[in-house]
Amino acid sequence: MIYCMSDIHGNYESYLTILRMIDLRDSDTLYILGDVIDRGYGGMNILLNMMEKTNIIPLLGNHDDLALRCLDALYRKPERTLQDMDDIDLWLRLGGTPTLQEFRRLSGNEQAAVIDYLKTFTLYKELTVGDNAFVLVHTGPGDFSPEKPLSSYDRDNLLWAKTDYEEVYYPDKYLVTGHTPTRSIRLLIDGVSNDTIFIRNHHIAIDCGSGFGGIVGAICLDTFEDFYA
Repeated sequence: MIYCMSDIHGNYESYLTILRMIDLRDSDTLYILGDVIDRGYGGMNILLNMMEKTNIIPLLGNHDDLALRCLDALYRKPERTLQDMDDIDLWLRLGGTPTLQEFRRLSGNEQAAVIDYLKTFTLYKELTVGDNAFVLVHTGPGDFSPEKPLSSYDRDNLLWAKTDYEEVYYPDKYLVTGHTPTRSIRLLIDGVSNDTIFIRNHHIAIDCGSGFGGIVGAICLDTFEDFYA
């Protein structure tokens, strides 16, 4: 089975609960579409757990990308630039303090392993499951064109752009994204707010608001069954 989860934001207990609910086996694959860390405490535990599992495939989110650049600057660069300082300021304002505090408590070897692991996160994934095709990405794509291959989008368009959930991007594929909490999507489109997975217009939005007091959601791409913790 193929599963997707996103925007855990340090919610380690909910992450473990989802793993138990889906009964993740060696033959299964779980894609995590970014924002594993920040805002909540527990992000380092999640990363260390993910690192042990070859069938968990991480995609980069804007928080993971920003944390990587800041941790690299703080712990590996002999000198920091003004851009580094601006990045660190932005990271802390966007919820990076819990991540930094947890990172400091790791051993030197664990710190190095976490930084190296974050560098392996990919920007997107295209796959076919059964009769359905899927594009997995943290958000966007910004500046979208249906003829434009994903490899030609810059990082900001795949990490920071807003997705238009009322527009069909790929009529023959499902676009699976995180980044924007589904409560915000539903409030904008339907005038109601809840934290369940949003499926419409060939979109599957799976950020269920964990970074804002909500829950962690996951979906099985084989069956479209959803899971929440």
